[in-house]
Amino acid sequence: MVLSLSSVHSRSIISRTAIFLIATSLSNFGRAAEPPVEFQLHLDVAHQELSPNYCWFHPRAAAVPGLGEKDDPLVVLTLQKHLGASDHYSGLYYMTSRNLGRTWTKPVLPKQLEWRQGEDQETIGVCDVTPGWHARSERVLAIGVQLRYNDAGVQLMDKPRSYDAVYAVFDPETDAWTKWKTLGMPMGNEGQFHHIAPGCVQWLVQSDGSILLPLYYQGRDGGPYSVTVVHATFDGVTMKYVTHGDELHLNEVRGLVEPSLTRFRGRYYLTLRNDKRGYVTSSDDGLHFDVIKPWTFDDGSELGSYNTQQHWVTHSDGLFLSYTRRGAKNDHIMRNRAPLFIARVDPERMTVIRESETVLMPERGVMLGNFGVVTINDHESWVTDSEFIAEGDPHERGADGSTFVARLKWSRPNRRNE
Repeated sequence: MVLSLSSVHSRSIISRTAIFLIATSLSNFGRAAEPPVEFQLHLDVAHQELSPNYCWFHPRAAAVPGLGEKDDPLVVLTLQKHLGASDHYSGLYYMTSRNLGRTWTKPVLPKQLEWRQGEDQETIGVCDVTPGWHARSERVLAIGVQLRYNDAGVQLMDKPRSYDAVYAVFDPETDAWTKWKTLGMPMGNEGQFHHIAPGCVQWLVQSDGSILLPLYYQGRDGGPYSVTVVHATFDGVTMKYVTHGDELHLNEVRGLVEPSLTRFRGRYYLTLRNDKRGYVTSSDDGLHFDVIKPWTFDDGSELGSYNTQQHWVTHSDGLFLSYTRRGAKNDHIMRNRAPLFIARVDPERMTVIRESETVLMPERGVMLGNFGVVTINDHESWVTDSEFIAEGDPHERGADGSTFVARLKWSRPNRRNE
């Protein structure tokens, strides 16, 4: 079902609730089968801006329990300006909401998260950031890719760790950020980790407070990227590399990039971007994975998601995938990157159930950028994305530089600790 928009300028651009039935099979021991989990979808606009010099990109959120109004979470949303050159990004801005997205502060760029100058007078920036709540330390941990730009905004790859894994820490009590720090991952026995990039990933906090961080990497001789999952510790101040898991390879075009990890009913699932198609695999421990397989629908046909990321939406009673794809009357959109879909996943077969597919965010004449998923509380999960439009004028099909929040309001609590 495609949602029609009644107004491109209203703050909540869908006035009526769309209810989608998501069939989920429950087979937990000791518990009778429950009715299928449902969600109500509300599509809101957190920020709207048109500029001929930039558009907003990479909006991703973290939820801090209890610091909002009426015991709601404080939501911290990070985002960046996409500048004139390809993949040229500003420092990291952030916005906050204390009332579940009804109102937001304006984007602010802390000095700790601004560009800095490198030893060769190049610009050092950070992009593709994913923030998340680390309950044990009571901090927001933001993880991204440090990279280098020349004066024209072109990325420089001439040195080891021109791509590097970095993190910054946000204290929600003091509203203060730290500067970026590097993870300090070893180069590897064969120098395979010459460049490392946890870009646009979903990472996990384990029960002991340690981190499972998927990233992609490239050796000193270049070539296709590969993927691994890093196990790291975090004490609220410092993140430390412990080990890494299997090294997943695909010698096709640029290889495997932008991996995202989730845990569902005791098993780990990893989705992977490739230029030609998306891939998926699973694991018992989050470090050692089965052979990757292309994403398909449950009827065996290819999903059609290519050259862009997919992310998980995880409820205790169902596993879902958010993605873009071909075949949605969207060939006029670059890489078919709009609309943005969500559908239920069959975790046993690792396929997308076609009949459950629905539109999260509409196609309004431009592609949607790199997006994120966050569990807000036991009752809501959000998907966030921005329209890629940098000309300074609205598109005739409706795009106006909106940063969207697709709010999935669950029909029953998300039992995240089970």
